[in-house]
Amino acid sequence: MYTPAHFAESRPEVLHALMRAHPLATLVLTDEAGALDAHHLPLLLQVDAQGKAWLRGHVARANPLWQQAQAGEARGGLAVLAIFQGAQAYISPNWYASKAETHRAVPTWNYAVVHAHATLRAVDDAAWLRTLLTDLTATHEAAQPQPWQLSDAPADYLDRMLAAVVGIELDISQLSGKWKTSQNQAATNRASVVAGLRQQGSAGAAAMAALVQAVDQAPPVR
Repeated sequence: MYTPAHFAESRPEVLHALMRAHPLATLVLTDEAGALDAHHLPLLLQVDAQGKAWLRGHVARANPLWQQAQAGEARGGLAVLAIFQGAQAYISPNWYASKAETHRAVPTWNYAVVHAHATLRAVDDAAWLRTLLTDLTATHEAAQPQPWQLSDAPADYLDRMLAAVVGIELDISQLSGKWKTSQNQAATNRASVVAGLRQQGSAGAAAMAALVQAVDQAPPVR
């Protein structure tokens, strides 16, 4: 990922926060024939007391990804890239305060993204999978007025559903982040970009406005 220094984000807590807030990852890998492949999967981030991070998820048993992972393990490990996309928004040159004076402005796109380089393994274990799905459900049902639990489903039905999926685990070797949030603009332009984004009225634009505003409130630690 091309990342100019002023857009680079390396703080683990910031990277982890985006991964948790936007858990649907694009998992990219090369198959045995050398062709690129991509899967879109919700992944659950785990971090231990020493800061070691890994991701857990599951795929349909009919999905060949888990078999590719098994074959990769036999060859020393299957390298994958999990991409987590956070807030993103189009930035109009009309929003720059300096545009009225110099007209030296062009459109751009702001975004925040995390790349997780990892080794993928398959976990075909019913107990492991039940624990994962319990954790996933608890995480994503937490905001519901009456959170759904695995025990809400009939036991025989749940057993069939569990048999139809296989777990996957990603051992993360490297995390990198890119926060393209108008850091290369003057403070006056950042302020006017925040105003322009807020006028859009969408949740995505508001999220990016907060990231642009944070450039002045809390400069990233490099």
